[in-house]
Amino acid sequence: MVAAGVPRPRADHALALVNFALDMQTEIGRQTFGGRRLAFRIGINSGPVVAGVIGDKKFIYDLWGETVNMASRMESHGRSGVIQITRNTFYLVSHEFDCNARGRSRSRGRAASKHGA
Repeated sequence: MVAAGVPRPRADHALALVNFALDMQTEIGRQTFGGRRLAFRIGINSGPVVAGVIGDKKFIYDLWGETVNMASRMESHGRSGVIQITRNTFYLVSHEFDCNARGRSRSRGRAASKHGA
């Protein structure tokens, strides 16, 4: 999981994440692992999250909330080699990236518009 704009907000958080996802795809595409090429599913969503450090013995910084859940759904319901974004992220990045609408999907009782960046 990757987050931008946490703990300090940044206006370009969505652009930073899509650029990072594209960079990850490029680097993975250059490598072979055991003679095979890998392709990741990547899901991105934008919105509010709750963030903090948890743990008693081993501390970890984590994020929670519907924004995180929806990003996870975008990844798990996505296609390999595709960056799948929600409508929230689409509105923030469509002026910089060529995005293709994949339509609506229902995920655990919620309708979500899917776009590929």
